[in-house]
Amino acid sequence: MPIKSILFFLVGFVIVAIAANQIAKVFQKIKFPLITGLIITGIIAGSSVLNFIPVDAIDKLHFLNEIALAIIAFSAGSELYLNDLRSRIQSIKWMTIGQLIITFVISSLVIYFVANSIPFMAGLPAKAKIAISILFGTIFVARSPSSAIAVINEMRANGPFTKTVMGVTVVKDVLVIILFAICFSISKAFINGDEIGIFFLVILFLELVASFGIGYLLGKLLQIPFNYKIPQSLKAFIIVIIGYGVYIFAYYVKLETAIYLHHEFVLEPLLICIIGSFVLTNYSKHRIEFSELLEEISPFIYIVFFTLTGASLSLQVLYSVFGIAFALFFLRLLTMFFGGIFGVYAAKDKKEYRFIAWMPYLTQAGVALGLATIISNEFPTWGSEFEAIVIAIIVINQLVGPPLFKWALNFVKESHTKASLQQFDGTRDAVIFGVESQSIALANELEKKNWETRLIGFDTTDFNKQTNFEYVHLEDISLKSILSLQLEKTEGIVLMLSDEKNYQLAELIYENIGTKNVVVRLNKRENFDKFHQLGALIIEPATAMVSLLDHFVRSPNATSLLLGMDENQDSMDVEIRNEDIHGMRLRDLRLPSDVLVLSVRRRGQLLVSHGYTRLRLGDIMTLVGSKTSLEALNFRFDT
Repeated sequence: MPIKSILFFLVGFVIVAIAANQIAKVFQKIKFPLITGLIITGIIAGSSVLNFIPVDAIDKLHFLNEIALAIIAFSAGSELYLNDLRSRIQSIKWMTIGQLIITFVISSLVIYFVANSIPFMAGLPAKAKIAISILFGTIFVARSPSSAIAVINEMRANGPFTKTVMGVTVVKDVLVIILFAICFSISKAFINGDEIGIFFLVILFLELVASFGIGYLLGKLLQIPFNYKIPQSLKAFIIVIIGYGVYIFAYYVKLETAIYLHHEFVLEPLLICIIGSFVLTNYSKHRIEFSELLEEISPFIYIVFFTLTGASLSLQVLYSVFGIAFALFFLRLLTMFFGGIFGVYAAKDKKEYRFIAWMPYLTQAGVALGLATIISNEFPTWGSEFEAIVIAIIVINQLVGPPLFKWALNFVKESHTKASLQQFDGTRDAVIFGVESQSIALANELEKKNWETRLIGFDTTDFNKQTNFEYVHLEDISLKSILSLQLEKTEGIVLMLSDEKNYQLAELIYENIGTKNVVVRLNKRENFDKFHQLGALIIEPATAMVSLLDHFVRSPNATSLLLGMDENQDSMDVEIRNEDIHGMRLRDLRLPSDVLVLSVRRRGQLLVSHGYTRLRLGDIMTLVGSKTSLEALNFRFDT
């Protein structure tokens, strides 16, 4: 019967989790974090609202929380790659000390002295207040590596400030779990009335040493699946089972020692998992594959974990503690501000960092919520209120943290985001970097189609290679040189130099010009990804010819048409800029009979278009037809 009931609850929860994932995506569209949508959906599905996930189900599905916590710990440990931290080790050390000690100490002291203002703490004994205060202080130290990485990737940030942030973020998450293991044991002793003497401290020390030792062995065990050529899905399953196995092993040790030694020997599963992940990441050749596997697993784990956490919450409790959560949010912010100042001055970093050093560390997610869940389960009398306050703080941090981090990256000028696009000026023009036979041939073709073309060269002999087009000579590849070309309203830029020079140009154009269409002729396949990240359109000559021949064999008429080999036919991309066209359906456009719509692209996404597809300003339509008709339509859609 227990197995049947677990399966029954599990199937029901999977249905709710799938719905939560879809609802969370709606939250993302209105600029709310994904985890906020998952938690809110969980609350609505839980016992306090719809009761789709009753209290009994939460107890029976507790093993899902343990699996999720193991994967969260694996993810945190995998980010701590020592080779990436060495260049900023001094700054990372002092900023970590500042954020860890100042945030923990001040937060714990303030919460203890204002405990009577927090309803669930008001009537508790002094030792219980100390225990809860240090648990709050521990969770306040936690940070979210995944959120930091997401912002850094979005902003394409790089530099000393960014490296320090990344280093401090991952180091803090390792240290906070060690700190939590210590504070959690002390808190249990305080609340249960146990004496904290030499025996207690020796046992605590042995528990930590044992957790580290087992973590090291776990790191070796985690490497085994990666030594064999087995499907990724099977490796992912093995990693999940190993993670859950750590919790089962820790529970077994606790149970057996209580029976035979009359004292529980408590291993910390989170610490074991994070050490195991750290060992694999730094002392094996499987770091990249392990990280990629965790990236594939994590979205499903987060859906399960945050939805189940939301379902365990009472809406009434969450509402009642939101005011306290705001006050504690500002307390955490203030302690991090002072910790940041200390870290900057101690490490002798740039003084411009001192007032913004705290901004990147505000966001919290998986680790903080995981620790709150453990506390809630261990102390059921007041744990739900504690967890509700932490969740409310995390939600606030998720909303406020990323924008502040982005602002800080812009302030220190380490962000490399794409420049905003300029409005079309009515002139079809292209700039080609590199002067050779192919670039000259391309310029000739564009000129035939009434495009204005400029050739840019860096060799003084380039000018002698052609005389039919405007030629500009540049001394070097620099921002000053690029700005002198006034490329802001250029329709297309073609890069036909070496990959190294092409990338220098592509990056400068991406960050400072923002031209919509940058075409790169690739020389080496291994450079594809870095150009793709800059949004470039990539032509690889080695495969382009094969692909072209393939299309000629399979669909010669269409290929000839698209390549403009028919003298009377051509293809063209047209951007919808005419407000009268906005909202009109394709079938109502009244196109000439010799023009076909091949595709519609909106915000970089190709639409599956049909007659009832409504056009929007900024859409890119690909048309094919006679040259005369296309030119007429181009004028009609542009104005």
